[in-house]
Amino acid sequence: MNISVTDAKKIIEAARKFAVELNKPITVAVVDSGGFLVALERMDGARPLQPSIATAKAYTAAIMQRPAAMLKGWAESQPGFFAQVSRMGHQPIVATEGGIPIKRGELIGGLGIAGGTGEEDEQLCRKTLTELGYDLAFEQFNRLKK
Repeated sequence: MNISVTDAKKIIEAARKFAVELNKPITVAVVDSGGFLVALERMDGARPLQPSIATAKAYTAAIMQRPAAMLKGWAESQPGFFAQVSRMGHQPIVATEGGIPIKRGELIGGLGIAGGTGEEDEQLCRKTLTELGYDLAFEQFNRLKK
């Protein structure tokens, strides 16, 4: 199952609302479970590279089936191998904050946000998905964030 365009647009709207509260012009990317772009929005004032960064974060979360930040340990412990794997798909795989799988019981896509600090991007992802009732239960990730 994949996220619908309608639901992707709701995610973007919620993320935009939270970004306005932070006074940050962000870019939000939503991909399906295969990592293919469903919806993308670049707010006024967002930097030109943000769409590529947000898409890579969303892609990573979807195809690796875990928050992109969880890949940091792998990238650090096996940099050569990670560098090779990170170029294998149709988007780069990145090990950074701001990319979270979208789950409703099962994986249906990935959300990527770019425009704030890594911590702000991560916070916006989590707040957005929580607001809309998506499942953020990812045991290993939740232990890291406490």
